[in-house]
Amino acid sequence: MTAIGAPPILWRVVFASAPETAPALAQAIEPYCLAVGWFGDERATTWRVEGLAAEPLDRAGLHAATRAAACALKVRPPELHLAPLPERDWVRESLASFRPVQAGRYRIKGSHVTERIRPGVTLVLDAGMAFGTGEHASTRGCLLALDRLARARRFVRVLDLGCGTGVLAMAAAATWKRARVTAADIDPDAVATTLANARRNRLGPRIAAWRADGFARPALARRMRACARGAHDGRFDLVLANILARPLRRLARSLRRALAPGGIAVLSGFIAADAAWVAGPYRAQGFRLVGRADREGWTTLTLRRGMSGA
Repeated sequence: MTAIGAPPILWRVVFASAPETAPALAQAIEPYCLAVGWFGDERATTWRVEGLAAEPLDRAGLHAATRAAACALKVRPPELHLAPLPERDWVRESLASFRPVQAGRYRIKGSHVTERIRPGVTLVLDAGMAFGTGEHASTRGCLLALDRLARARRFVRVLDLGCGTGVLAMAAAATWKRARVTAADIDPDAVATTLANARRNRLGPRIAAWRADGFARPALARRMRACARGAHDGRFDLVLANILARPLRRLARSLRRALAPGGIAVLSGFIAADAAWVAGPYRAQGFRLVGRADREGWTTLTLRRGMSGA
């Protein structure tokens, strides 16, 4: 029970939008929020866009960002509603609404769900304080990309960059039994949650998780050097990066260096309108597009690194 007068732990911004403009307006408020989403029925003419933050929201910044996005979309700026939220058990409520997710061969379900094991790869997880239950279109897009890749190729050195709850890292480890998977995230809660979920699914010995901002982490370099003592050069042959558009663009050169020639990168976490913008730096680094999937306004790109330099 929350004591009377207890300070709120989250702040919310919410506004109405047409379905076709919701993704772009949601992206406009991302820099000011910890989490952003939009909600609506396919038959509805108005959807709800919502952002959550752990600190009081920047009202002026949010208004400026949404006005600029609305101007680019040639629509009226939305009316923003900002308010603090009372303390609640968000983890418990999230798990209560977490229904099993099916994406190709993968089935993601919460530990609170009791059901018989189905054919394919079933992963059990608790979201904890990290993001990622497999429900978001970008995560599902990555899982479907993994499903397609698994039909044609085996991977043994995998990196899940921005691992969240470890869904993609676990999917890769469960798909390729000889794979050694490295998971990295800037959020220490995500790292802890990934390790706990890996142990829960008996994948712990093959998944190492580190706190890292992109590739700027000595542990990742040590991991690559340790791999290099084997029969290969230590670079990854598959990198999964489900993060945001701007960080993905910044990582293009670093990702090429970390990926072996001919290796595969699966990129997601951005809206369809930004796909060409995200892909540009990777084309300049010698990557070739081998697959694209659009789902609910979000895009997943599958790229192959060239056999030579950029």
